[in-house]
Amino acid sequence: MQPFSKHTGMVMPLDRVNVDTDQMVPKQFLKALTREGFGRILFYDWRYLQGEKPNPDFVLNFLRYKGASVLLARANFGCGSSREHAPWGVKDYGFRVILAPSYADIFYNNCFKNGILPATLTEAEIEEIFKRTEKEEGYSLTIDLPAQTVTDNHGLSYKFEIAPSRKEVLLKGLDDIGTSLLVGHKIDAYEATRPHAATATMYDAVDVKNYANGR
Repeated sequence: MQPFSKHTGMVMPLDRVNVDTDQMVPKQFLKALTREGFGRILFYDWRYLQGEKPNPDFVLNFLRYKGASVLLARANFGCGSSREHAPWGVKDYGFRVILAPSYADIFYNNCFKNGILPATLTEAEIEEIFKRTEKEEGYSLTIDLPAQTVTDNHGLSYKFEIAPSRKEVLLKGLDDIGTSLLVGHKIDAYEATRPHAATATMYDAVDVKNYANGR
């Protein structure tokens, strides 16, 4: 997973509250077995008209926001089901940062597992960024994870809080597997001390064979 330290990018405003994961990636696309390609279907029902014709009234299709990598959102972003496909879509589209006043817990946690920074700001701070984004075409922000700041080129500077453990995995580019591998030597040492490990493995193989034979 790509480490995250500092990111500067154009902001795209999604001015809707309670955006749920089904609106981000509808259920008919959940059969895919890889993470690739979900950027095309992000916000599918809002983004396209019949025949996948781009909806000119949806913000993701506005030419002025093409290439945006910072998603500005409202309260309770990512609510609904626990599907990890939602952050897959966000990341695959090109967003590295989400700014919102609050998130659904599962979506928030899944963002860190996929290299996305979901920074939490106050309602008033989010509102000010919405105003600046609307006023200035190409409006950009710099999100500095080590400093935990959100800044622009016009004097705006906000601090955000983040749990140290969450901060560490993003800075180091670690997903759950990568985090486990950091203590791989301890896991190996523990396994080497297990009594009757070989016997246990033999019995496990017998159990699997009996299960396959319906015993």
